[in-house]
Amino acid sequence: MFANMALRNVLKSSAGVLRESGALCSALSVKPWTCGSTLLSGPRVSCVAGGFAVSPPVRHYARAAKKKKTGSDSQLSDLPPTMLKMDYTAVPLAQTTDDLVKRLLSLELASHSEKLELKREQLISKVQRDENDRSSVEVQVAILTARIRNYQEHLQKHHKDKANKRRMLMAIDRRKKILKNLRLVRYDAFEKVCEQLGITYTFPPEYYRRATHRWLAKKAFCIKVFNEVQKQKAEQRLKMKQDLALTDTEAAKTKAVEAQ
Repeated sequence: MFANMALRNVLKSSAGVLRESGALCSALSVKPWTCGSTLLSGPRVSCVAGGFAVSPPVRHYARAAKKKKTGSDSQLSDLPPTMLKMDYTAVPLAQTTDDLVKRLLSLELASHSEKLELKREQLISKVQRDENDRSSVEVQVAILTARIRNYQEHLQKHHKDKANKRRMLMAIDRRKKILKNLRLVRYDAFEKVCEQLGITYTFPPEYYRRATHRWLAKKAFCIKVFNEVQKQKAEQRLKMKQDLALTDTEAAKTKAVEAQ
């Protein structure tokens, strides 16, 4: 019974507070269904007769558009769209046709593989030894360079493509081995290839090993054993020289005795 009476008193007091707040809103010449920002801070709250009602959340539809990442220029960007495809460059009739046919035969409507093939031929023509050269070391470097740059451009857009990343690393290792051998055999051709294709050759890092106590002790022991072995070999060589000298003197004595 006492609990019911206490609950009724609480409800009456809360109703009185709500009436006073509604009267305050009307006294401040505010619309009866809204409250001014001077009264409430935080989310917008509307004053309804005898209670408060929270307005629905505002949806931010007018968000700023995300800026696209501007990557480096493609190796195919220097190819003009008016250039003919590689299959039609040697055809004289393609130069005299109308504009519509030229547009169909040009790079404007060509696929990525056709543009890449034309770029590969351009790189090969810079370093090949003669017109019929298709298998020399310089040509192999040019083909690998076009392939590597194509993989790099693809990975800038699709950085999670692990298969193409693996192919790119394999091509880089292959080109590095070829350039290393070319640098040892023909240094002038190596410099020409790097200059014409824009390749920066970096030397491999020096061998580095972490110097632990166990490794240092093992290295000192190996050095000690090596020095001892060298001493033994030097003693053996000295003994062999002495034996040869003794045999030479004995042979000379025997010859002198025989001569007498």
